[in-house]
Amino acid sequence: MQKHLPLLLACLMFAGSIFAQQHLSFKGVPIDGTLKAYTDAMVKAGFHYEDTQDGIALLTGDFAGYKNCVVGVSTLENLDVVSHIAVLFPEKETWTAVLNDYETLKAMLTEKYGKPSDSQEKFTGYVGDNSNGFIMHALNEGEYVWYTTFTTELGDIQLSIAEGTKYATAMVRLVYRDKANGEKVRSAAMDDL
Repeated sequence: MQKHLPLLLACLMFAGSIFAQQHLSFKGVPIDGTLKAYTDAMVKAGFHYEDTQDGIALLTGDFAGYKNCVVGVSTLENLDVVSHIAVLFPEKETWTAVLNDYETLKAMLTEKYGKPSDSQEKFTGYVGDNSNGFIMHALNEGEYVWYTTFTTELGDIQLSIAEGTKYATAMVRLVYRDKANGEKVRSAAMDDL
C-alpha cells in the first residue's frame, strides 16, 4: 500500500485540479480569468470590444442567431475574476416581438440544458385589455415577473424579459453565472464581513 500512496496522492491532486478548473462556458469560452483576459477571448470569438465601465467590459456582436447583442462581462472591483456574463438582445417595441424572442431562446435553452429549475412568467399589475400599449406600460413600470432559470453543475443560466432603454420598449436578457468563480466572489465578500 505504501508504494501506491504517492501515485494515489498524485491522482487525487490531479483530479482536484481538473474539478477546480471546470467552469460554465459562454460561446465556448469558460467563464474564468481576469476581465482583460476574458474580454480578449471574446474578441477572438467574434465580438467587438466597446468599453469598460465600473468593472464591466461591454462588447457587441451576434449571439444565438441574433444580431447586434450587447454583452457585459462582470467582476467585482476588488477581485478581478470574471463571474458572470449578461447578454442584452435587441430592444423590441411590441410585446409580441419580445415574447417571441424570449420563447425562442427558452426553447433552445431547454433543448440544451433540460427542464428549467425555476420559471415565473406573469404580470403583477393591471394590464388592461392586453393590448400592446398596456402591456408595454406594465413592463416599463416594473409590474411583471418574467424569467426562467436553468441550473447546471457548473452554474446558472437565467433568461428574462427586461425594460428597454427607451419608454415602451423591452428586451430579452440572458445571464450566465459561473458557480466556481461565484464562490470566489462570495468568499471575498464574506471576508469583508
